[in-house]
Amino acid sequence: MAIRHFLTLLDLSRDELNNVIERAIELKALRAQGIATEPFRDKVLGMIFEKSSTRTRVSFEAGMAQMGGHALFLSPRDTQLGRGEPIEDSARVISRMVDMVMIRTFGHNVLERFSQYSRVPVINALSDSYHPCQLLADIQTYVEHRGSPEGKVVAWVGDGNNMCHSYINAARQCDFELRIACPEGYEPDEAIVAAAGDRVKIVRKPLDAVRDADWVSTDVWASMGQETEQVERERAFQGFLVDHELMSHANSDAIFMHCLPAHRDEEVSGELLEDESISVVWDEAENRLHAQKALMEFLQENSR
Repeated sequence: MAIRHFLTLLDLSRDELNNVIERAIELKALRAQGIATEPFRDKVLGMIFEKSSTRTRVSFEAGMAQMGGHALFLSPRDTQLGRGEPIEDSARVISRMVDMVMIRTFGHNVLERFSQYSRVPVINALSDSYHPCQLLADIQTYVEHRGSPEGKVVAWVGDGNNMCHSYINAARQCDFELRIACPEGYEPDEAIVAAAGDRVKIVRKPLDAVRDADWVSTDVWASMGQETEQVERERAFQGFLVDHELMSHANSDAIFMHCLPAHRDEEVSGELLEDESISVVWDEAENRLHAQKALMEFLQENSR
């Protein structure tokens, strides 16, 4: 059996994705009942962080501990990766010592090169191109609150960034309509959009994306590594605040998501973020834990 990696949502078939989401919901229920599952006893997850993190580190580290395993934190300051060792060499060495590797990095090619030489599954915990683990949590959250997203309308308001790219892949995998509202010059990658066909539409006004939507999501306007563009991006994204007024144009039972951290009153109003009748961001954040546990279990079972 070949080693399975998870670099984008498209690394799972539709059925596999649905099974991972179902298992995540099951693991969440077992955790709430105090029932332990320990498929990772004596297993080690290597966690390579080139970008800082809160939710990613806590969710993966806690998830491995809850399932009987151990997580090893590695930063560029602590490894030869930070001193210029080729990614291929690091992959050969690290994957002989751990059972799975999670990487949070800048260039997506780092993940592709590492996985090519790894003996164990590799997970994309965020790159500049994609953030598939967050979409596992987002899909789980929608299923828990509203059921299957198939045939629904999802609105993305903001930058055509790594989160947006993963939402495009989710539209393909879950068969929903995705409307992306972004200013000119901040569109998602053309090839990623084209591959999704008629499931994805780009508009310029947030209202055109949100009208009659079932699910609305956004992200910060300047992602990690774009801090020097903050002022320029604030100008470009004027009018892209998601608040109660904008959400009033969505369907009456629409829900709001944000991958966090959020800049209150920039891309989302503080009032909307805290309105738990619409906002499900705290469930969404928690579900990183459960979705990633299900993902790691899947990768382990299918890479033997």
